[in-house]
Amino acid sequence: MAEEIAELIDLEALSLWMDRQGLPTGTIEKTELLGGGTQNILLKFSRGGETFVLRRPPPHPRPESNNTIRREARLLSAIAGSDVPHPGLIAACGDEDILGVAFYLMQPIDGFNPTTGLAPFHLEHPEARYRMGFAMAEGIAKLGAIDYIDAGLADFGKPENYLDRQVARWQKLLESYSDFAKWPGPASIPGIEKVANWLNDNRPASFKPGIIHGDFHLSNVMFCYDSAELAAIVDWELTTIGDPLLDLGWLMATWPDAHASAEVVSVQPWKDFATIDELIRHYGTLTVRDMSAIQWYGVLACYKLGIILEGTFARACEGLAPVATGDRLHASTVGLFERALRMI
Repeated sequence: MAEEIAELIDLEALSLWMDRQGLPTGTIEKTELLGGGTQNILLKFSRGGETFVLRRPPPHPRPESNNTIRREARLLSAIAGSDVPHPGLIAACGDEDILGVAFYLMQPIDGFNPTTGLAPFHLEHPEARYRMGFAMAEGIAKLGAIDYIDAGLADFGKPENYLDRQVARWQKLLESYSDFAKWPGPASIPGIEKVANWLNDNRPASFKPGIIHGDFHLSNVMFCYDSAELAAIVDWELTTIGDPLLDLGWLMATWPDAHASAEVVSVQPWKDFATIDELIRHYGTLTVRDMSAIQWYGVLACYKLGIILEGTFARACEGLAPVATGDRLHASTVGLFERALRMI
């Protein structure tokens, strides 16, 4: 573990940088790589009697990885002090010269992710499991209520024509998979044209821009151990300025239901949880946004996420990704489009 950490993070350089930031001094100790659903590196460590979590891009950063980390840090700084459950930002370094990549330090989160197993409190109390979804709906409602301009994020995204751009953007990504000759093509996805046409024909005429998480589902939240409340919304890689109702749509696309044959995320045991219709109604009591076209956002989320997951299947067809992973994600894509058709 120590050798792996040393290859990923220069602890001596990190210590010198922390000294310059006026952070607690001393030897970095109790280092631990944290797991999760992200490719980014999370290192938990102690120094000067305090605990920190460092977040940096993966070992082989993608072209946008460093900028993604900078954007995450900027967002966490902007929502500091808000009632949105989030990791507390301690300090950020956009300079790639220190560790070879951008990184930031945040406070550790005292909580658990439900997709890795429920805590004893939640296993023992069905009312806690029922409450968990409502807490998630409240989290994104609070996020969407923040005035992004007042928060200093006026240039954080491109809200103009945000909804108008969505279908064409993801259609273009889907078309790019044709570069993989062994991919069976879009015909293997049920309702691919019907869903796209419905989205174009039923697009809301207007929306109120706000901050969106961009990938809001059960894998990207942490809950308190002793209550059904959110400890934090995590993994802000796709955060931007757009239509906050899409975060609710993402929850609609990924929340387990009785019909889905291939869930994107799962929690065991899935019993006594609220239904997605209950969560939609609850969100509606917390926002001034027009909810009349909320099914459109659920369909868009299914469309967008399904196309993103199909990319791994296309690569797997060419031997560029594990076949088992590709098959599993293609099944999730099919399940998402079947869900979109049911919504339609």
